[in-house]
Amino acid sequence: MAVYTQVPAETLAAFLERYDVGTLLAAKGIAEGVENSNYLVDTTGTDGKGARFILTLYEKRVDVADLPFFMALLDHVGARGCPVPRFIPDRTGQCLQTLCGRPACLIEFLSGVSVTRPTPAQARAAGGALGDLHRAVESFTGTRPNALGPEGWHRLAESCGASLDEIAPGLHGRVRQELAFLDAHWPAALDHTVIHADLFPDNVLMRGDMVGGLIDFYFSCTDIRAYDVAITHGAWSFSPDGADFHADVGHALIAGYRAHHGLTDAEHEALPILARGAALRFLLTRAYDWINTPPTALVTRKDPLAYLRRLEAYAAGSAAALFGPPA
Repeated sequence: MAVYTQVPAETLAAFLERYDVGTLLAAKGIAEGVENSNYLVDTTGTDGKGARFILTLYEKRVDVADLPFFMALLDHVGARGCPVPRFIPDRTGQCLQTLCGRPACLIEFLSGVSVTRPTPAQARAAGGALGDLHRAVESFTGTRPNALGPEGWHRLAESCGASLDEIAPGLHGRVRQELAFLDAHWPAALDHTVIHADLFPDNVLMRGDMVGGLIDFYFSCTDIRAYDVAITHGAWSFSPDGADFHADVGHALIAGYRAHHGLTDAEHEALPILARGAALRFLLTRAYDWINTPPTALVTRKDPLAYLRRLEAYAAGSAAALFGPPA
């Protein structure tokens, strides 16, 4: 469920009159995602051949003050060939609007499908697209702090407290143990850049074995570049429940990234620790939502233990086994 704010058809039709996009033909709420209200919008287009857009109303975790950063980032990387959706300006040049009492934007629609069981070929393409993104942001001057970095993990763990043991016995102690390990070993000296920070398969639109779009940049921030690789590896190369590691998929993703950007020896060596941090990050955000979301809510809670299983796999494995041999 990802439509928290209902937009009447008449209200949406009047809203679209601000833009050079034609008139409203159809609109449908999009169920995927949990952060914002999203609609798929079809219009006549300016040439009468039809056009399609995404309408997003910002509801929950997106700070409106961050939207100019996201807009500038997508304009920058899009101009350098990355397949990302642009924010559509109205006739006065404004992208950020208000609709039904919510901040809202009309966004370019990109075609493609999100895969649930990536193949090695698809993972290699996704890794290559991430490498291209990292090359494109090298000349981007915007910055945004990562609120979900190591300090944020401590805050989340403290907020969850002993309630973590209600999810799984001993989870509270395991999280405290992992926080101590990462505090002592986090490779903060590695190169930093703007990262996507959430490149799950559902944020990559595939056209066969080709990447048609990278979407959902609302966690983008400035952090360790290879941390982005680790986040993506954990999202792509395990079964959804985290029980099974697919080495062929994980190695293909890293190979694709290497081919388009490259990894230093230090980055490759640090990947298991970075991946442990990524696993803990998603374990904690899922755990926080699990504890604080009522069972009757219309949002589907994501299983924190799927990322505990990833965490244990990264803690037990070697860099070569998990990510392939160094170049």
